[in-house]
Amino acid sequence: MKTYIKISVLFILSFFAMSSLHAQEKGPTKTRILFIFDGSNSMNAQWEKGTKIKIAKRLLTKTLDSLKGIENIELGLRMYGHQTRIIPGHQDCSDTKLEVPLASGDANITRIQSKIRGLQPKGTTPIARSLEYAAEDFPDCDNCRNVIILISDGIEACDEDPCAVSRALREKGIKLQPFIIGLGLDTSYLSQFECIGEFMSAETEDSFQSVLNFVVSQALNNTTVQINLLDTQGKAKETDVTMSIYNQKNGKLMHTYMHTINRKQVPDTISLNPLYTYKVVVHTTPEQIKENIKLVSGVHNTIEIDAPQGTLSLRIQGSDSKFTNINCIVRQQGELNTLNVQAMNYDHKYIVGTYDLEFLTLPRIYINDVKINQSKSSSITIPENGTLEMSKGEGPCAIFSIKNGENNWVCNISEEAGNLAYKLQPGKYRIIFRSENSMNTAHTINKEIKISPNLTERITF
Repeated sequence: MKTYIKISVLFILSFFAMSSLHAQEKGPTKTRILFIFDGSNSMNAQWEKGTKIKIAKRLLTKTLDSLKGIENIELGLRMYGHQTRIIPGHQDCSDTKLEVPLASGDANITRIQSKIRGLQPKGTTPIARSLEYAAEDFPDCDNCRNVIILISDGIEACDEDPCAVSRALREKGIKLQPFIIGLGLDTSYLSQFECIGEFMSAETEDSFQSVLNFVVSQALNNTTVQINLLDTQGKAKETDVTMSIYNQKNGKLMHTYMHTINRKQVPDTISLNPLYTYKVVVHTTPEQIKENIKLVSGVHNTIEIDAPQGTLSLRIQGSDSKFTNINCIVRQQGELNTLNVQAMNYDHKYIVGTYDLEFLTLPRIYINDVKINQSKSSSITIPENGTLEMSKGEGPCAIFSIKNGENNWVCNISEEAGNLAYKLQPGKYRIIFRSENSMNTAHTINKEIKISPNLTERITF
């Protein structure tokens, strides 16, 4: 029974190597990458501002340009679905061909690019057979790391089973560990690909480029890294924060990733060059930094960084608007430096600890020693403002809040005449005014008002 799944763009990155004890002990010295490119008719379909084939051609040739001049790599190209046009009731499931054998050098890359540019999609999608034949495209090599990158817009269309091919190759000593990246992939079908590997998705042309760059980076580096962001229990549960990865020696930014927990509920794997010493900056609030990270080449490394977080929820009573024009300065306990300026009616995650808050209201509201606890939300609510509308002539003017019979300065008001409005916290206020034309202190005018939430008080001087 034939099974079809509609996917706009699909990539499979397969790492495989002939099992050899000698090769494992010595370690790979050369990387060989075979691109398998989809030339089936469905690649002519429209996608964003072009067709899938035009966009895939352009992005792959651009990526190949970036591989020129790199030592110790060989590249090759196999295509499928590009030789025989589909006719009703017939599809050529043998339509797969090694167009450019694996070789090194920029001239070989140029040959691959030329073949890609000349491709005219025609036929069907024999993925399983292409993977099976691709295993023969790699000559014997004790110290080679072999990689397949398959680019397609659909899954198997020839009643063959890529999972069975994967099992057969493993029985022959060939190991497949692919990543599958699909655009518009129906996630209900993900289980059908688990026998082959892990999924990545690209929803736009930009994300397509990012995914392709990431895949090539994975192919060139055989040292993998998992960054565990630990909670207070030492579990790798924190995620969804940006990470900047620097060369520790010269400070150069090497990579920027959004930390991700994958479908298996573990931190996702990235590839890094083991020749460098790294610094990782996790852009939590405040940032968490780990320096002098050295990797063990050719194995999976784990980097653990303490990053326990909780949430600070700031609310205005009686309002859920996101456009309050009121912000809160957040500082670490006892520190003068501003850590963050958080808008009201928003939530933000902070590293577990104690913080001091300064709400930029009139008058200011200060709340200190606010505790942020692991995976919990600390909610702070302030009263809703009222409004003071004032009509005044020229002259100096100031607003004071009245507390315990004392004047507490709030703000000075422009000496120019005009109609003004101020948002004030609920409470009692004293407005002091003296006309510009008066040279006598006795002409000072005092007016007391009461401001209530969401109400307006008007005065005239």
